[in-house]
Amino acid sequence: MVITWLGHSCFLLETSQSSKILIDPFDPVLGNSPYKGSVDIVTISHNHFDHNFTKEINPGFLSLTSPGTYDSYDIKIQGFPSYHDKVNGLKRGSNIIFTYEADNFRLCHLGDLGHMLTDDVIDLLGSIDVLFIPIGSNFTLDAEVAYSLCRKIQSKFVIPMHYKTSQLSFPGEGIEKFISLMKNAMNLNSNTLVLDELPPARNQVRLLQL
Repeated sequence: MVITWLGHSCFLLETSQSSKILIDPFDPVLGNSPYKGSVDIVTISHNHFDHNFTKEINPGFLSLTSPGTYDSYDIKIQGFPSYHDKVNGLKRGSNIIFTYEADNFRLCHLGDLGHMLTDDVIDLLGSIDVLFIPIGSNFTLDAEVAYSLCRKIQSKFVIPMHYKTSQLSFPGEGIEKFISLMKNAMNLNSNTLVLDELPPARNQVRLLQL
């Protein structure tokens, strides 16, 4: 599987069977260039402009915007309900956590999660190989809560997202505090991670670059 970071919380997953899954595509007003091209599936964690922009994508894709279990192409996708804030969605609404199973890997994208997950929800998510976690505070988890959640989930790889960068016209914290807490970040100097094997240790942070 090939994982490509397109900016913010948006990722493209390409399986060994050539299926393409686009996660949380953003509006160009955010500052980065949106994805333009062909995909088979789009998952949207919540209906905000920086996560639901599909105007530049080919027609005919499967759009997943609600919790549930989906088995399409060569990938199994599950959506779990959560919230965009710490007050059960009263401030910013709901959020969907998606897991993806393909090529014998299990990935989890937390969307704009705004609260610590309970142990029961973490058990439902199951064993995770790659965790995409928001860390930028303001609208999502801050670095400290994200760090604590990583320690609970215990994925093999951790890919931080939804944080302040020079390209984004978006308020929030940068990545520095999260890196200092995790202490094991590796900068790939690329926006792509080829997922072919897993490390023996857990919570290995991989920094993707645009």
